[in-house]
Amino acid sequence: MPEPALTMARELADELIGGRAGDWDLAGRVPSEVLRTLGARGLLCAQVPAAYGGPGLGSRDGGEFTAHVGSRCSSLRSVMTSQGMAAWTIQRLGGPGQRAAHLPRLVGGDLAAVGFSEDEAGSDLAAMTSEIRRDGDTVVLTGHKKWVTAAAYADLLVIVAKDGDGAAAVLVPATAPGVTVEPVAAPLGCRAAGHADVRFDQVRLAADAVLGGGGQPLPLLVTTALAYGRMSVAWGCVGILRACLAATTAHAGSRRQFGKPLAEHQLIGRHLAELYVAERSATRACEHASDCWDASSPDVVVATVLAKHVSAGGAARGAASAVQVMASAGARDDHVVARAYRDTKLMEIIEGSSEICQLILARHALTGS
Repeated sequence: MPEPALTMARELADELIGGRAGDWDLAGRVPSEVLRTLGARGLLCAQVPAAYGGPGLGSRDGGEFTAHVGSRCSSLRSVMTSQGMAAWTIQRLGGPGQRAAHLPRLVGGDLAAVGFSEDEAGSDLAAMTSEIRRDGDTVVLTGHKKWVTAAAYADLLVIVAKDGDGAAAVLVPATAPGVTVEPVAAPLGCRAAGHADVRFDQVRLAADAVLGGGGQPLPLLVTTALAYGRMSVAWGCVGILRACLAATTAHAGSRRQFGKPLAEHQLIGRHLAELYVAERSATRACEHASDCWDASSPDVVVATVLAKHVSAGGAARGAASAVQVMASAGARDDHVVARAYRDTKLMEIIEGSSEICQLILARHALTGS
């Protein structure tokens, strides 16, 4: 996307969000017209190629747009992550007909969510019990997915389930008979991201709802979707760090204590320096991962995990520092640093917890793979 178009995308997001992110967070919902407007402009999954009606952004430009939205509203950015994961999964695993049928929907205003986790299958997705059963020219989906981001808004659900000896991603209309969407009550962070548990009670679908015919190895399905999700979360955390840095430096530069601005007190200066280092480190890790992504580098998997780990951990520590510096000024539920403090804790958990990221990075350090 040329820079003027990227600027217009940022301006549209700013216009739609305005000063309402705190209200959305407290209400637990982003207005439908905001999501549909961004969706119809292709901006909820901006890396969808132009051939399918999408903006066709590269990972670097898409990441910077994600960071911008993340600096304004992490809940909206979470919906973007979900939509992008759905589109990327269809793009990578779907056949030509499936891509042609569904990708234009996702850049035309329809909303999507991706379901992996279950009660006993969080990080250990091999333990999932949701399954697809073949029945003539149809398939039947049974199971239960937990904490599906954006499911409360979704028109289309991309659900990963067991399929014989392998696994499959299946496209499920949210209104299909047998689908029950149960919003998660009072989530800790990203409260307006539409988190929901979803039950599938003998949901019958056409066989072509299964992406690529099904029967793929589970690690392929997980890696495909989570790679996009990790990249998007990482860039979103860059945005959170930028928002915290802006709010904290403005406060510390203007508030006076003991006869001088807060920023001139050395221990406060340390917090500001650490926030700056975290933002710069996260940005550089994300830029490297996006460059690997755009170049189809074999290093993309570890680069993406590294970016997610560095950005999420840095954002969690940075948000805590921001609240510490701002004290009572930032200790209100609707303040940007208070939202960041809650939201970033989830960022250390979703799309591969910090511990899972560390295990992957440790294995890479030991074996180079």
